[in-house]
Amino acid sequence: MALLAPAISGEVGLRLLLAPLSSNVVIRTASCAVGIGLPVYSTFRAIEKKDEKEKERLLLYWAAYGSFSIVEVFADKILASVPLYYHVKFAILVWLQFPSNGGSKHVYKRYIRPFFLKHQAKIDRFLNILSKELTKFVSNHEDEIRFIENMAIRGATTANYIVNGLDQPDDSQANNRIEGSSPTATEEAGGLGTET
Repeated sequence: MALLAPAISGEVGLRLLLAPLSSNVVIRTASCAVGIGLPVYSTFRAIEKKDEKEKERLLLYWAAYGSFSIVEVFADKILASVPLYYHVKFAILVWLQFPSNGGSKHVYKRYIRPFFLKHQAKIDRFLNILSKELTKFVSNHEDEIRFIENMAIRGATTANYIVNGLDQPDDSQANNRIEGSSPTATEEAGGLGTET
């Protein structure tokens, strides 16, 4: 009887995963685990082992997965209404990962590489403009960004104290924990900064 337990649980799990009328939560969770969790761990192992062949295989996978995700974002409403869409997605993610069939390599060579070779100059120009605009935005809003960063650090510090059941520090103690923190012009103007 003990020998049948793994076979039965595996069969039940497979039926639950592949049942067309089962909740999409099961298949979506499995897709996330197979599509993201497993490749993240495999990437970690390839980096740690310095396995160049495995790194290349995983780079091809991430390029295919990223492209698939971009398409999915724009077509989400349509795709979600397609019957068995998440089952098909799960199968595609499994296919992309198997090294023996080279699914990711096929998608990269057939679709991704030709697309980027054709549009590389346009994409580079767009990214250059975007980079300049982001740099300008950050430099123009440096005080506000620093204020938000300090508030996030204070919130995280407070949450840490709440979770660990410790007494909350007063603002001066919190500021001492934040490296290089000093009230910004935005904090002083809003009366939210601490006095120095």
